[in-house]
Amino acid sequence: MFVDKVKAGQSGILMYGITPPKSETSPERVAEIAGKTIARLKQLNIDALIVYDVQDESARTSEERPFPFLNALDPFEFASSYLQEFEVDKIIYRPAGKFSNEELADWLNSLQQQGFYPVFVGIPAPDYPVKSTLQEAYHIWSRHKDTSVIGAVTIPERHALLKDEDRRILDKMSYGVSYFISQCVFNVAYAKQVIEDLVHTCKKEQLPLPTIIFTLSACGSLKTLKFMEWLGIHIPDDLKEDLKHSDDMLERSVNVCLGIASELTAFCEQRSIPFGFNIESVAIRKQEIEASIYMVNTIGAMLEQKGIRKTANKVSPA
Repeated sequence: MFVDKVKAGQSGILMYGITPPKSETSPERVAEIAGKTIARLKQLNIDALIVYDVQDESARTSEERPFPFLNALDPFEFASSYLQEFEVDKIIYRPAGKFSNEELADWLNSLQQQGFYPVFVGIPAPDYPVKSTLQEAYHIWSRHKDTSVIGAVTIPERHALLKDEDRRILDKMSYGVSYFISQCVFNVAYAKQVIEDLVHTCKKEQLPLPTIIFTLSACGSLKTLKFMEWLGIHIPDDLKEDLKHSDDMLERSVNVCLGIASELTAFCEQRSIPFGFNIESVAIRKQEIEASIYMVNTIGAMLEQKGIRKTANKVSPA
């Protein structure tokens, strides 16, 4: 089980991340989308499925959003009502600051009943009125710590700027967080620096190392490339030009992601820090969805070949 692997500090955890359908989608269409999603997921050997909470972050920056924001279904409702047939552990994102302590307590109880696990994320914009702090949210979750694990987000780009991501991680660990899912990685040097500084700080303070899950996502168009940058993902200039001028941007980005996975695997192995990968599938284009499936299978095979991840039998599609 996912929770056991995290608590044991086991490397090679493999996740797949999706977004719920748009909120205006009819129930019949939502069920259809869920059915197709489950059929794809049953072909994968993953430890957990992430269902993201989609927030409007337009107030975070003055730059125009490349894609218009559309409200999505609540990730818990989507997972509990439509994805239960896919029997794998599910991780649900939630911006803690948008909810009161009582609402968070009820939500966490519902998560516990479903066997889901939470990741609390920040508010959409700095001036958003906060109802609960992250510390309060972690304290409420601690009632479930014996049978659950809680994750948080880590942002390598923030560390490149502020040089304090290792301290942020340790601060959240003090509240019970045991694993961290990164923002999408395209700048491998940024990701390595977070790991290097985190390992150094943990050794210096004689603290256990958390599990770091690196998020990877294929990029199939110039518009998607711009959107990734709008989200705050740093793509090195040489890589950006490489992608822009490649004959097939999607194929090139997949190869880049696989190279990053291999590089980070060797880096983390050398430093004995538990790690894994989360492959995002947040696009609606068939080619990009297929690319994400290919990435999961290829990275899983790489981890198995290196003896980091145990070989598992694939679940046959229903």
